[in-house]
Amino acid sequence: MKKRFYLLLTALFATALLAGCGKPEAPKLAFKNMDITGAAYAREFSLTDHTGQRRTLADYKGKLVLMFFGYTQCPDVCPTTMADMAQVMKEMGPDADKVQVLFVTVDPERDTQKLLAEYVPAFDKRFVGLYGTLDETARVAKEFKVYYAKVEGETDNSYTVDHTAGTYVFDREGKIRLFIRHGETPAAVAHDLKLLLS
Repeated sequence: MKKRFYLLLTALFATALLAGCGKPEAPKLAFKNMDITGAAYAREFSLTDHTGQRRTLADYKGKLVLMFFGYTQCPDVCPTTMADMAQVMKEMGPDADKVQVLFVTVDPERDTQKLLAEYVPAFDKRFVGLYGTLDETARVAKEFKVYYAKVEGETDNSYTVDHTAGTYVFDREGKIRLFIRHGETPAAVAHDLKLLLS
């Protein structure tokens, strides 16, 4: 009876050990920014770049893509973000060529191809400006859950645009991975990009 009890105990102990010897889970990456891997939005876009080429997310496969919504006449948030992104590229060193920054205008009435071609690459020559028609802009903003709205100015053309201030990050397979809040440091962004490249 005692022998049978010990055999049963040994079998239970061995089962418990084997249960813990399965394939180990991959360690969760320690991102500094918001991990939105698997989100059912921010999946695709179709817009025109500042050289006149039609672009989709698939065009940038193989690179990490950082996508920011703004407008060229933005007084503070947009130029600050673009300057920060330029600093991120410096922090990335040689890996910067594996990163693509996209600036999507929420002001297609004023942000022409010519204006985007002057504004966006001024921060870094590798940056790309994207624009669409009013309908295309609304469609992409909806897909990316980006809010934007005109705030009337003193004249018809002096309005500002309130908009979501944050940057989406896609991995090299074109899958959404991170959301970077406005004001995040370039060092923290570079840290996360290096994790995604590793």
